[in-house]
Amino acid sequence: MSVQKQRAEVLQPGRPSFNNRVQLSEGTTFLPGKKDPSITHLIDHVLTHGYVILPSLFHTPLVSRALSELTRLESASLETSGPASHGGRNPFEGYQTRRVYALADKSRVFDEFTINETVLKLNDYFLQENYLLTSFHTVTIASGEREQSMHTDDGLIQLPRPKPLMGVGTMVALDPFTSTNGATTLIPGSHLWPDSRLPQRSEMIPAIMPAGSMVYFLNTVWHSGGANISSEPRRSLTVQYCQPWIRPIENMIVAVGWEDLDVVPKRLQQLLGFSLNDFMGYVDGRAPRTGVEMRKRRLIEWGIREREKEREREENFKNGSKL
Repeated sequence: MSVQKQRAEVLQPGRPSFNNRVQLSEGTTFLPGKKDPSITHLIDHVLTHGYVILPSLFHTPLVSRALSELTRLESASLETSGPASHGGRNPFEGYQTRRVYALADKSRVFDEFTINETVLKLNDYFLQENYLLTSFHTVTIASGEREQSMHTDDGLIQLPRPKPLMGVGTMVALDPFTSTNGATTLIPGSHLWPDSRLPQRSEMIPAIMPAGSMVYFLNTVWHSGGANISSEPRRSLTVQYCQPWIRPIENMIVAVGWEDLDVVPKRLQQLLGFSLNDFMGYVDGRAPRTGVEMRKRRLIEWGIREREKEREREENFKNGSKL
């Protein structure tokens, strides 16, 4: 039996062949997925430049609802909206930048921004099947905020270039992105660079686009939040996706009961995922164990409310049966 035939019998049906692997110069490699003909021009732009702007992707009523909901969330307490909702805690978050993390937990208004058909078609090509949402939060850059440090979104993954594509990032403009209000800046073609090529601020260009637009980029692209030298805030969302295999085989955080975590050795808690790698693994901008305690309190409060409702129903039934 030939080596080729033996290999074919071992591979799982439907698994992509490594012969299809795309290498983008010295920077990025990936296994391409389904290529929808309707977005071929968008895919080609990303392959060449590392990003593409999708103008007016979201309709005005949705953007207006998102802005109203963002105002509500940023006006709420830190306990409700998260520890960075009134301002960042470090230079990377930005001291003049407000972020509301865990949007999927706090509001249904923003759901549509994560499942846009065009974006998912792009993901279907650049990411492997069953990719995941890895980050979803608001970013409001206030007047006076400085430029963010230049970075790539795979910077904490210590692998050499050409690096396997770990994910893609997006920024959704709720306000128009301009050259003065903190528009995301990026370096076209930087997804092609080797490790030895470092970015210069002068190479950055702003992603200028109207409200409702999105800039979509590979996470090997060098980028940053821009400085806001205007008099108004720049409100936006970031929606980021990662490869499906960036997770443990068994979902330990769900598999382990939260009610008695204190009896689990601290080192084992870390191995189970109740820990951080730099900031990776946060829960609503906090450490995972803090997130667990928050959820436990919410479940207790929910249980109390449900019990009160049950008592009211029982009381109403008793009163009704007496009539």
